[in-house]
Amino acid sequence: MITIDNLKEYGANVDEGMARCMGNEALYLRLVTTIPAEANFDKLASSIEARDLDAAFDAAHALKGVTGNLSLTPLYRAVFEITELLRARTDTDYTQLLAEIATLRDKLAQLCTEG
Repeated sequence: MITIDNLKEYGANVDEGMARCMGNEALYLRLVTTIPAEANFDKLASSIEARDLDAAFDAAHALKGVTGNLSLTPLYRAVFEITELLRARTDTDYTQLLAEIATLRDKLAQLCTEG
């Protein structure tokens, strides 16, 4: 089960994230556990694979919002980077960024299910 200490080790700014949840630790942790299953991760990858940068941007922007609001800093930074590239419609190979995002999501998922 995920804990505040696990999230701190992950690199999340839990004080900031919990402040957005009005200090309600149970709410904050419950919201964090929903992130690994967020459908926009798959939408982001499939949209990039299909070269649909508009749909990819929409997915990335949504992920940026939820990861930013919960202050999941490592994941937020990677999602922020891909969001800005997609906003600019940068024609690049997104493979490495997608892999980094997937790794960070998987690490968060592992934290959510351990214990």
